[in-house]
Amino acid sequence: MSASSIQRLAWPTPVLKALWLLVFVSGVGILALIVFSFVAEARLIAYLGSLQADLDGATLLVWMRVAAGIGLLMLPLFHIVLTRLLAIVDTVRLGDAFVPENAVRLKQAALASLGLQLLDLAFGVLASALSSGKAQIEWSFSVTSWILVVLLFVLASVFEQGARMRQDLEGTV
Repeated sequence: MSASSIQRLAWPTPVLKALWLLVFVSGVGILALIVFSFVAEARLIAYLGSLQADLDGATLLVWMRVAAGIGLLMLPLFHIVLTRLLAIVDTVRLGDAFVPENAVRLKQAALASLGLQLLDLAFGVLASALSSGKAQIEWSFSVTSWILVVLLFVLASVFEQGARMRQDLEGTV
């Protein structure tokens, strides 16, 4: 692999590490909000009850905790996707992309991405159930995200086949 190719691959590592840091900070924030929701439960119920939503404050608080729980469940899946992509970028930078480990990493990233999309759908159902004429929770279905999940599964198969072909080629030389 040429030096210019390696330089072109230098940018994904800091981006992926920054995203991992963002996921970590988000997790700390979500966890803090959940703890706060128990510490200040009475005040939150009173405040949520004053919003004139279709649901009472206690019910809204439960649903908010469910939404935060969905967010917490997403964090390890984001971690899997980001760490697997970092490992793949490292092997590509070293000029050795078609190794069996990358096929496994891509499959793990695809499964984690599928989990993320399923949790996103769960949040969409929750948002739809809680939205009323007075209060709307914004959520939209992402076709692009589902296409990317499929793409990751396809790429995992391509890498698996590429690694197998490479091993066959090395065995014949």
